[in-house]
Amino acid sequence: MRTDDLSVLKDDMVAFIAGHGLRRMRAYVPDDVPSVMFEDDDPDAWKDFVEHAKAANQPFLTMSEVILEPEDIATLIGQVRDQNYPDHDLSELEMAQDLTQHVGKVGYLQLGFTHGGVVFLYETATDWYDQFQGLMETVSELGRIIVDDPDED
Repeated sequence: MRTDDLSVLKDDMVAFIAGHGLRRMRAYVPDDVPSVMFEDDDPDAWKDFVEHAKAANQPFLTMSEVILEPEDIATLIGQVRDQNYPDHDLSELEMAQDLTQHVGKVGYLQLGFTHGGVVFLYETATDWYDQFQGLMETVSELGRIIVDDPDED
């Protein structure tokens, strides 16, 4: 069951981790770090993940969150407008503007721990955060396209 704001889930995670005698380190494990993603469709699967860390005798877990900030939306809208100039009424712009209703909400959470030289990760995100990330990737990809001008030869 996905929710619009992961703040309550984050609070539950913090309490559950502390209740298991583990500490939290605020850190994000980037995509370029080799890792194993914990997969389970159960909404409470993160509890199993924490219990695996405890069973592996880990003293702490990494924890990262993403809160949608007004600057994030402003940047996205600006980039979408730049990419779609002069046609500002494209669906990407509308989707970016719709995301303003989620400013201040937690959209992404990541837990992690290492064991045996491997980083294990648990991630969860809201639908709107996935949409935000998708738009950011689309805009970035469009910005990298090089237009070949045949008149320059």
